[in-house]
Amino acid sequence: MSWRKEERRAERGYHHGNLKEALLQAALGLIAEKGAAGFTFADAARMAGVSPAAPYRHFRDRDELLSSIAQRGFEQFEAVLTNAWDDGRPDTVTAFERVGKAYLAFAREEPAFYSAMFESGLPVDLNPALQAVSERAFGIIRAAAERLAALAPPGTPRPPALMMALHIWSMSHGVASLFARGDAARRKLPMSAEDLLEAEVLIYLRGLGFPTDRRPSPQTEQADQKPAAQPAGKPSGPWGSPK
Repeated sequence: MSWRKEERRAERGYHHGNLKEALLQAALGLIAEKGAAGFTFADAARMAGVSPAAPYRHFRDRDELLSSIAQRGFEQFEAVLTNAWDDGRPDTVTAFERVGKAYLAFAREEPAFYSAMFESGLPVDLNPALQAVSERAFGIIRAAAERLAALAPPGTPRPPALMMALHIWSMSHGVASLFARGDAARRKLPMSAEDLLEAEVLIYLRGLGFPTDRRPSPQTEQADQKPAAQPAGKPSGPWGSPK
């Protein structure tokens, strides 16, 4: 097929459809099949049924296309975590557990988005929109850590919430990546992703001196904890925790 014929096909696709959305969906399909690093800009154009030049109508290059996918993924991720947190109801620990499960469910159900968000190697700090939405998602974890830190028993040094959030984020990502890559199925791990994450968080909290053999009552939680002030622009929320 000649270049001109390809251009005419691209024009038809552009005018009677949504070229940008077609490219995003094509790239998502390629990421699901080959991983975030396994396709080219031309591959996305071919998958969308347009000429190699057509994607430049909407994206500067492959990285910008990937950034758009990662941004959309983080927007959905933030909504999932926020909904799971539900402002810490009925109590911080229950909500924390729920958010941990929501994290793993998102990684399992949206592997292409997850790969673009966490495994593409994109320089997030060079894309203000992507950086903002990724920070909002992380802000839910950090707010959860603030609420958990407030439950530290008397005499136990209260750990920095940022440190707790980073540890929990890292543990969740590690478990999600392990199961997403199929290693769990090949190795016949004796527990689910949710059980593994819960065990890791339990061990971590135990190491910080938190009691992990009981769930605080709502009355105890209200008496011992004042909700931490949230950083400007950060949503409140928490995430996964021990029983």
